[in-house]
Amino acid sequence: MDVTQLRAQARRHLGPHFTRKDTWASDFPVFVRGEGSYLIDTEGRRHLDGLAGLFCVNMGHGRADIAKAAADQVGTLAYASNWGSAHTPAIEAATLLAGLAPGDLGTTFFVNSGSEAVETALKFARQYHRSQGQPERTKIISRDMAYHGTTIGALSVTGLAKIKEPFGPLMPGVRHVPNTLGLLGDCGPAAELDCVTAIERVILEEGPETIAALFAEPVQNGRGALVPPKGYWPALRALCDKYGILLVSDEVICSFGRLGHWFGHGVTGVVPDLVTFAKGSTSGYAPLGGVIVREKLVTELYDSPKGGVFTHGATWGGHPVATAVAVANLTAMRDEKVLDNVLTEGPELFAALNSLKSAHRCVKDVRGTGFFYAIELMADSDSGRELTDEESLKVLREVLPEAFRRTGVILRGDDRGATMLMISPPLVADHAVLTELLHGVDAMLNDVEKAVQP
Repeated sequence: MDVTQLRAQARRHLGPHFTRKDTWASDFPVFVRGEGSYLIDTEGRRHLDGLAGLFCVNMGHGRADIAKAAADQVGTLAYASNWGSAHTPAIEAATLLAGLAPGDLGTTFFVNSGSEAVETALKFARQYHRSQGQPERTKIISRDMAYHGTTIGALSVTGLAKIKEPFGPLMPGVRHVPNTLGLLGDCGPAAELDCVTAIERVILEEGPETIAALFAEPVQNGRGALVPPKGYWPALRALCDKYGILLVSDEVICSFGRLGHWFGHGVTGVVPDLVTFAKGSTSGYAPLGGVIVREKLVTELYDSPKGGVFTHGATWGGHPVATAVAVANLTAMRDEKVLDNVLTEGPELFAALNSLKSAHRCVKDVRGTGFFYAIELMADSDSGRELTDEESLKVLREVLPEAFRRTGVILRGDDRGATMLMISPPLVADHAVLTELLHGVDAMLNDVEKAVQP
């Protein structure tokens, strides 16, 4: 079957995710194979996967060892649940995660995606407080423009009005607070204090005794790779401790090396109460997500007269094949010192991206760390002119998609609060791959400048 037939069948039978009708009507690529940092389409063209799939293919495509782990597990034990029993791959994966996670984050509840992980954290927070005699603690705090998932609970926590609007009314009792946009790593105590004070103000408005949890990403994806200023996360930890609120670190993107560390703790220096994860845990080779919880909290819930069981589960949660893949993936990442590659190449990548800021009038800002970056675009940095709404739509819907096709470098145009280009290569990308990626980005910025007058 040729690619024209495949596209026709996709348009008729396959429901696309977050895809506009005009994009689905275009000559979108159909991928058939992956090799390292590249995807190969039906016509044999190689595309540099500069987004690591969707921030998830950390170990790159085409790993025979990870594929073998999945095949071996299918042939040995294709399915068993974790309901009143256990199986070896899930035990091994949970034990491995406990050894990598900071502090006493030692108990993992497996699910199948990042959204499910956030739902699990929401449910745990509510049931935990109920088990401790505080059933009124049901409210959630999260940050403006933060993305936490698409299921109803996770979408309620998400701070992006555009993707929430079609589904309201959502879960009540969620308050959104300022994010760290504009606060840099070397900002003074006053700026840090103002940001945290805004959160404390909301806590006091709602009543501290009604707040169950505060959700935050170590580096916020929505609004473009927002790296927190020094001292911000310790202040969050102190605030949650002061008012008895659970601190949830949403690390669906940030964990397993994306920032150069196993978990966000490597950037924030803070041990949260719960960590949500997904994506990089299997490098996309199988669906898996989960929540890692401090052992003290699990014990307190189970031992409480009003607890005894975490009333939550999923048929596929901790699936043998998915957890076997996680063990193979994380073991390879550890043994091959992949995080060292991020820590070595990341600063050079950041410096090279920053150099594009002075070379292109359309670059307003470059943010991020490790292998996770956003380039915020504008019309002209010399005059300070921002993109008009029409120009932004043209860049996102016409210029960048065509640039991705022309350069063979796949990135993501982002409209969440600004017009941005998101960059997130596989963690195994070496200097040559990153150089190719940078050439692609440079060409894309040239295309933007041709399409948008100063």
